[in-house]
Amino acid sequence: MSELQKPKSKRQEEEEEEEGNNVGCREEQEQALVALVEHRSAETERLKHHISNYQAKLIEAERSLRDSKAKLANLRGHDDGVSVPSVSSAKKENPLKTLRNVNDDESTRNVTPSRKEYHNSSLPTSNSSISKSKTNTPVVVKQKPETSSRDSISNSKSKTVVVKQTSSRDSPNLKASRDRDRGTKRKFEQKEHKEVIRFIARNSSPTTIKCNSSNQISSQHKRKLRSLILCPVNEQLFATSSLDGMVSLWQLQPGRLAASLLSTTDCLSQKQRRWGEDMAWHPSGHTLFSVYTADDGDSQISILNLNKTRGVTFLENKPHVKGIINNIKFMPWENTCFVTGGSDHAVVLWNESDDDEENKWKSKTLHRNLHSAAVMGVDGMRNKNVVLSVGADKRIYGFDVQVGRADYKHQIEYKCMSVLSNPCDFNLFMVQSGEPEKQLRLFDIRLRRTELHSFGWKQDSSESQSALINQSWSPDGLYITSGSADPVIHLFDIRYNSRKPTQSIKAHQKRVFKAEWHYSQPLLISISSDLNIGLHKIS
Repeated sequence: MSELQKPKSKRQEEEEEEEGNNVGCREEQEQALVALVEHRSAETERLKHHISNYQAKLIEAERSLRDSKAKLANLRGHDDGVSVPSVSSAKKENPLKTLRNVNDDESTRNVTPSRKEYHNSSLPTSNSSISKSKTNTPVVVKQKPETSSRDSISNSKSKTVVVKQTSSRDSPNLKASRDRDRGTKRKFEQKEHKEVIRFIARNSSPTTIKCNSSNQISSQHKRKLRSLILCPVNEQLFATSSLDGMVSLWQLQPGRLAASLLSTTDCLSQKQRRWGEDMAWHPSGHTLFSVYTADDGDSQISILNLNKTRGVTFLENKPHVKGIINNIKFMPWENTCFVTGGSDHAVVLWNESDDDEENKWKSKTLHRNLHSAAVMGVDGMRNKNVVLSVGADKRIYGFDVQVGRADYKHQIEYKCMSVLSNPCDFNLFMVQSGEPEKQLRLFDIRLRRTELHSFGWKQDSSESQSALINQSWSPDGLYITSGSADPVIHLFDIRYNSRKPTQSIKAHQKRVFKAEWHYSQPLLISISSDLNIGLHKIS
């Protein structure tokens, strides 16, 4: 018998069995260690994400603290007629009274306007407007706070500055000019660049917004709503417009998920009696601007003055040559100006001038030949005087006003319907396109022909993409809300690497045109073709 055929000894069998057991044990240990490594890697990434978020919150909190200290020092040292209690005395007076309580008390006493202050009659009329209060009570100006995360959205507080009214010796024009200058300056002092581009599409899971409760109130418009805008200086006011040509002013009710109608004004154009296609609020908060059409020599821009009984006036200047004026936006720059974009392919800049009180808005056509189709949306970049415009020709332009030429150019595969710059990152902007399930595109003004990320949704009720559907940035620049042909509000977390909505909120009975983020309250305000206004409390 050969050596290969010899039976194995008992010792050899034991050694082989032991070796097999060791191999099996090693495999089990390896699998366990692999699972442990994966678990600890995920835990490490999660902790890094939390650290990054808390570092961003810390930086934001430190910046806000510095801004508050600087503003306090500035108010104590330079502003006349400003009453600001010292921090130490405020603590001694009531150490348990928070900033939110102070704001609520002040807003109850001074900010909340009565219906009489805005309308002399209990019924809306064609010339209804807001009248000035004749009492010599202090005027409270609420400033927009900056927020940095979901927590800061829900817990954001507004800062209150009590300013004495100008004496009766000042002329109304001087007072209005002074108020306008102060409001504009105050608005720009608190804006500071915060980078959010580096967070885009970095997270594998979204951070969701919780909708705690919703309420719908009748818009009291007779036809479909067209615009919704929030007052830039008074956190309790917002305005709506519709196809009936009426512009309504609303006031949020403190402590309740409700709003009161203050006034309704007939803002139909002079000749064709057309409704306003779009609406914008002057940075001072005193006037509302609406745009119409350039056909048949009709009125192109109206101004609804909320502090004068004469109500609506129409600008004589008519720079657009034909078609509908689709969009109006006030530029986020130190000098007060706005831009309009129309179906005549033109983008027009309007500058405010103090030389001629009757015709104080001077127009200048920035370009008329860059777009080969209707200009659907315009906006401005904060870091430099660049006007963004998008059109049905699928083109995106960034026009440098100072240089006088297009500094940025890009073209996508579908028509563009609106553009919206980010409120925090001055290099980031969003474009709404007509491509299904890829409606929202993010771009960096510094990068040519580069799309950072895109989001979209699938519509059940219709495949067509409506230009009447609008978007809104959250105050911290990290979330986007969008209306839809369906009765829902879509929310997107730009940090989420998926292209689908982070969540969708059932908000109305018919399609939603827009859901606007409130800049200082945990609130979304929406409008719909069901003729209702939705108020949604979030956290």
